[in-house]
Amino acid sequence: MKIKSTEIDDTFAEAFKMFGSRIIITAETKEWATAAAQSITGFATSVIGCKCEAGIETEILPENSPDQRHGVSVLFFAMDSQNLGKRLVERIGQCVMTCPSTSCYNGIDNGNEVVVGGQLRYFGDGHQISKKILNKRLWRIPVMDGEFLVDDIFKVKEAVGGGNILIMAKDQNTGLKAAKSAVKAMREIQNIILPFPNGVVRSGSKVGSKYKALIASTNDAYCPTLSGVVEKTEIKEGVNCVLEIVIDGLELEDVEQAMRVGVEAAIKPGVKKISAGNYGGGLGQYQIHLHKLLAKGEK
Repeated sequence: MKIKSTEIDDTFAEAFKMFGSRIIITAETKEWATAAAQSITGFATSVIGCKCEAGIETEILPENSPDQRHGVSVLFFAMDSQNLGKRLVERIGQCVMTCPSTSCYNGIDNGNEVVVGGQLRYFGDGHQISKKILNKRLWRIPVMDGEFLVDDIFKVKEAVGGGNILIMAKDQNTGLKAAKSAVKAMREIQNIILPFPNGVVRSGSKVGSKYKALIASTNDAYCPTLSGVVEKTEIKEGVNCVLEIVIDGLELEDVEQAMRVGVEAAIKPGVKKISAGNYGGGLGQYQIHLHKLLAKGEK
């Protein structure tokens, strides 16, 4: 398949079953809500090294937030619900409770329950107060600017992680422009995040390494500087930059839609090929085929 001057590889992205959660951070101003959201999503690009993947989903206007204040929606993903619950407790405690004027609420209606506020309440040292609103329990934890309000229970549901596209360009500048356009288009889709810096990763990985201590290492088949060295390379003539965009979502359909609009936005002069990363279909539970995806979008 070729669209304009860009070849679309006949391959698939191999995505994984994960567990996801949405938290809603509110504060007195947009500045403080955003500060807490940026802090809580730090060092959360990949479960390989960060234990979870997280990103800002969207800004929430006061009229749509749980307490009529400025809000930010954040999505979290991990490989199992217990692990995700631990990450929520750690990060909400260290990054939201510490941020002036914030409160934190569960943002998913259905799923497994994990106790978050019920653990963070102990920081109140016996001065914490339980409050019930419409059969939902919250905790009021005293802090130095007043109280930190947090839901007792957060919900965690089955989700999808690891949807991806690979942009193969003639040079770095072209690749960056294409990736930026793809990220902008993808972020219009609800229920997804792009966990890497500005949504883009250059250090794509493969499973395993020559060093026994590592579970993953550089994806040498897509490294332009290694195209004449490694036994197997995916780098064709004229490709000097490969950038990857990884998508996590609460539903498979959302990940698929984000991939489709991302591919369409990344088609630009100088982008030689758009592909996707997979492990031969042996690891992930979902195979998202690029050609089928684009054909579906044309209907």
